[in-house]
Amino acid sequence: MCGIVGYLGTKEAYPILIKGLRRLEYRGYDSAGVALINDDGNLNVYKTKGKVDNLVAYCEDKDLTGTVGIAHTRWATHGEPSQVNAHPHCSQSKRLVIIHNGVIENYADLKRKLLDNGRLFHTDTDTEVLVQLVEYIMDKKNLNLLTAVQIALHEVIGAYAIVILDKNDPDQIICARKQSPLVVGIGEDEFLIGSDASPIIEYTDKVVYLEDGNIAVLRRGEELKVVNIYNHTLNPEIQTVDLNLGQIEKGGYPHFMLKEIFEQPECITNCMRGRVNIDTDNVVLSAVIDYKKQLLNAKRFIIVACGTSWHAGLIGKQLIEALCRIPVEVEYASEFRYRNPVIGSDDVVIAISQSGETADTLAAVNLAKEAGAFIYGICNAIGSSIPRATDTGSYIHVGPEIGVASTKAFTGQVTVLTMLALALAKEKGTISDEEYLGVVEGLYSIPEKMSKVLELNDRIADLSRMFTYAHNFLYLGRGYSYPVALEGALKLKEISYIHAEGYPAAEMKHGPIALIDSDMPVVVIATRNPMYEKVLTNIQEVKARGGKIIAIVTEGDTTISKIADEVIELPETLECLEPLLATIPLQMLAYHVAVCKGKDVDQPRNLAKSVTVE
Repeated sequence: MCGIVGYLGTKEAYPILIKGLRRLEYRGYDSAGVALINDDGNLNVYKTKGKVDNLVAYCEDKDLTGTVGIAHTRWATHGEPSQVNAHPHCSQSKRLVIIHNGVIENYADLKRKLLDNGRLFHTDTDTEVLVQLVEYIMDKKNLNLLTAVQIALHEVIGAYAIVILDKNDPDQIICARKQSPLVVGIGEDEFLIGSDASPIIEYTDKVVYLEDGNIAVLRRGEELKVVNIYNHTLNPEIQTVDLNLGQIEKGGYPHFMLKEIFEQPECITNCMRGRVNIDTDNVVLSAVIDYKKQLLNAKRFIIVACGTSWHAGLIGKQLIEALCRIPVEVEYASEFRYRNPVIGSDDVVIAISQSGETADTLAAVNLAKEAGAFIYGICNAIGSSIPRATDTGSYIHVGPEIGVASTKAFTGQVTVLTMLALALAKEKGTISDEEYLGVVEGLYSIPEKMSKVLELNDRIADLSRMFTYAHNFLYLGRGYSYPVALEGALKLKEISYIHAEGYPAAEMKHGPIALIDSDMPVVVIATRNPMYEKVLTNIQEVKARGGKIIAIVTEGDTTISKIADEVIELPETLECLEPLLATIPLQMLAYHVAVCKGKDVDQPRNLAKSVTVE
């Protein structure tokens, strides 16, 4: 989850490293630090608690010279957020310095052994153990840094992306990865390193995505060298990154989250481009064409995901079951991977992850592969670990999502799941031509309708001010709207820190109704569909107990508007497509409540964008 940046070249490293940290701060913002080797061979390490701005202020009067350096922004795992526990971490002699993303699971055992051999520790982190171990191996066996790293990584249990500098060899950086992403950029007489490509793209579009077990050796004036822990030389694939700087800047919006909410019409258009052909009334997914047999012969689909992606999976379950008549299970990847699940060769496992690096989802993929299942990935980040581990899949193509609270990735995932269900249903013959055409046309019109929903932003901003007092929210929905209720509640929790729960509306009577009083705002998705009358009854039950109703309804609704305290109208669409519209006002509601409360919308406390550790 932490952000890693490195530079080795001819330019001053510090400005590049700081700019890179700002672009990666969504990955962690508990503390930040930088290490530089200046032209005199001195190693300077500066770090602070808090965000990158704190680090910049701390460094104002420091020696920031040097053309080689590494930097880090942290999401704490071992050891509380503090200046001492911030990365980079030095070895005992101050010769080596390391930054690290991941968790060293056996750090306590390694630390005891190193203490027994006279090593002293100054932090609570697992990362310091690793750099001490590398130096201990170098000293004891008189080895070079690369060999010592290879030996040390044989002893390590856990996940890591590491970057190491040696003060005595300022022309080299060594980095390695296992189950945690790391990208090396190759420029003109320079190398760049990042947790993802965002710190790199300003300087080069040529990158190497390190595979598990890879160790990269970056040496000034030489070509990139990649080996494994057994010192076998590898031939990495150099890829071209298609990403422009505008996608990772705010573009005039006060927050990335608001920008990404407003990008959704364009993002969903991009997601459908080349896949939904309205002229021929057709949906085409290359994965369905290339792997038709495996997908059509599946006896069961299992969707594995975490957080917002899990909510998208719940919608995907209803879509696939309704249109394709294939049974679908939706699992939290963190539970699935440890439950000894029953998986067979006639199962298709669909793994959903915005980053493509979610640790639990990636582990679930590997478990399912070992059991012989066919794996379909749905991801946003091109070249990430999950797409490389799956048999096939679909990118959502919504562009980089910087805000920690997911918005456009959710609607992108739901769009891909809708296209997948349509393509499979057409091949299986489980959908009539009339229904198929209706859903295709409805899906194609969604971006235009999203733009209309976004026109409600100012009204929702005004409405939000009335609910900043609340300590609890309840979100209710039925059918396709139940996962939307879950997602709306999650958004509010994530960025405003107000406790919120999503429930199937009918289940309210089985407990949550006891919570309802005049201080309890209740958000109800009550669009005009076959469940409308049922949800109307649930609204009346809430209203009878003094609850404050915010109703999401279909344009022209005159019944609920007479009952609800506030009504937000959506353009009419098919029931199965309603989540793509209904989620947007809930995103805006959460955003504006959080802004009114003065919260950091893009970087909410305790959260990081990409959960690459358990």
